[in-house]
Amino acid sequence: MTARLKDKVAVVTAAGQGIGRAIAEAFIREGALVIASDLEAGKLLYFPVVQECEKGVHRWIEIPAVGKSASEYPEPAPALKLLPKM
Repeated sequence: MTARLKDKVAVVTAAGQGIGRAIAEAFIREGALVIASDLEAGKLLYFPVVQECEKGVHRWIEIPAVGKSASEYPEPAPALKLLPKM
């Protein structure tokens, strides 16, 4: 490992396999902090939301566990369904 990328942050998409994975591994070897993602079509991407206003705070922050449905939670986080490229 060298330190050419020490104190640098790299965001690598499609890091689950192939070129994306090779790039992420190379950046790690060079000392970078790597944030890697690999999104799969058909999956739900949840994001917590907090709303603050004069009447108070409301939180939709519960991300369903594997095998659970958002309808099983009183305050589920909203989700986007990832669609395949057309």
